Amino acid sequence: MIIQSGLVHDGVNPTPYEADIAIRDGVIAAIGPHLDPQPGEEVISAAGKRVYPGFVDAHTHLGLDGYGVSGLAGHDYNEMGDIVCPQLRGIDGFNPQDKSVAMALAGGVTTVGTGPGSANVLGGTFFAVKTWGSCVDDMVVREPVAMKCAFGENPKRCYEDKGDSSRMTTAAKLREMLFRAKEYLEEKEEGAKRPKFDMKLEALAPVLRGEIPLKAHAHRADDICTAIRIAREFGVKLTLEHCTEGHLIVEELKRAGCPVAVGPTLTHASKYELVNKTFATPGILARAGLQVSIITDHSVIPQHYLPLCAGLAVKAGMDPFAALQAITINPARHLGVSDRVGSLEVGKDGDVVIASGDPMVSDSQVEAVVVNGRLAAGK
Repeated sequence: MIIQSGLVHDGVNPTPYEADIAIRDGVIAAIGPHLDPQPGEEVISAAGKRVYPGFVDAHTHLGLDGYGVSGLAGHDYNEMGDIVCPQLRGIDGFNPQDKSVAMALAGGVTTVGTGPGSANVLGGTFFAVKTWGSCVDDMVVREPVAMKCAFGENPKRCYEDKGDSSRMTTAAKLREMLFRAKEYLEEKEEGAKRPKFDMKLEALAPVLRGEIPLKAHAHRADDICTAIRIAREFGVKLTLEHCTEGHLIVEELKRAGCPVAVGPTLTHASKYELVNKTFATPGILARAGLQVSIITDHSVIPQHYLPLCAGLAVKAGMDPFAALQAITINPARHLGVSDRVGSLEVGKDGDVVIASGDPMVSDSQVEAVVVNGRLAAGK
């Protein structure tokens, strides 16, 4: 496939440029002016259009929260019977046939990080997945990408009737599991006497080995600081999810140096820890030098509105190029998949969005979406 004569916004260079994009064997083979198609290659004209990398969302529950399905039938994003369940895997709940997956694709969102919600202190693993395909095993970009943990109101509320009703309890349960997993891993590695298999502790081993980060749901400033504190105690990697009050503790976040995923902001403040939410937060954190992603937390905000959320951040003062990076290369880095997606560069997956104008502006249309070098949506 060759996409010809589009104005390319590649996600890494601030200045767009007119070029052709050649995609062969599913990956970008060349970017430049006047590329000649090989015999039999499909040619798509993007003249007068804008061309972007497929958009990426670092934090969603896409495919795990059924579209148009109420109650238990569509609820596969939280385990409500166990406050500590790191052994769960988001991939086992993902439904590629859910209508919201196709809607995300049509909106230009080609890769998401998706997995368990925030009811649990430890909820299980997230994975990175394309939004085009019929079987999740063929759509995976990387699995797992992170271990979900949660602070603040959600685990307190969901397990209040079982006695787990304070922030201290949440932190203590997370520490306990990390201590136990550390001990379990040390016993395994010593080899003298292998410990009895424990699926929960086994699931935490990649976190302690530094292979995947804790993906910490934290809205309020004190919860963000608790997440940072515990990650430092155990020497584990951390990404901060939601980071609603991040603009109140900029210096602390700069010292921590963690990637931050900000959102969902296009919502009502439905609980106390959201009272300080603002679309200014991603811009403030980006200007401070942090790696910022903008997220929908789908289904809180419908997945296909990801570019609109970036546009609202621009309206609140974020640099437009920084906002573009917050829905392309930064979330790809956040998920550990920037070697494949998040920018238009030679050697990366052929995931391309062709739009009538700036997709962060509401009247622009996504006209075609290419995934792995094949036309997946539009015409």
